[in-house]
Amino acid sequence: MTTAPALSAPPAPTGERTGRRGWASFAAVTVASVAAAATVATRDPHQAGHYPACPFLWATGDYCPGCGSLRALHDGLHGDVAGALARNPLAVVAAPFVVLAWVCWALRLAGYDAPHPTRLHPRWVWALLGVVLAYWVLRNVPGWTWLSPA
Repeated sequence: MTTAPALSAPPAPTGERTGRRGWASFAAVTVASVAAAATVATRDPHQAGHYPACPFLWATGDYCPGCGSLRALHDGLHGDVAGALARNPLAVVAAPFVVLAWVCWALRLAGYDAPHPTRLHPRWVWALLGVVLAYWVLRNVPGWTWLSPA
């Protein structure tokens, strides 16, 4: 009696773990992110004229999920967590996950087995979409002004 060979998991992609291209992409994203954060930290988005208005807010008069993110980032970079939460609580909650994804990317490039954000279970992706859509609606509902970035 013969047994069927055991099925094994497909090998992990190696393009991300090694090579100059992976590290060059990581370095480019890191430099661009640091430059963007430095710009937002030094040019106050609370003052009119430094950044363009949100196109969705301009076109509809309603807040999008990203409205207030620049001000939240500015406040967060200056250590004002309460101010950041007042401008965009969803951005403040999401920021540690963005940093975690960046750290996991670096670990994968270094050859470690770190989580990959594109390998999330679809339920998590749908749940995240539901949270963003609910946040979008609720911050435009009268009486929920604590979610508005103003």
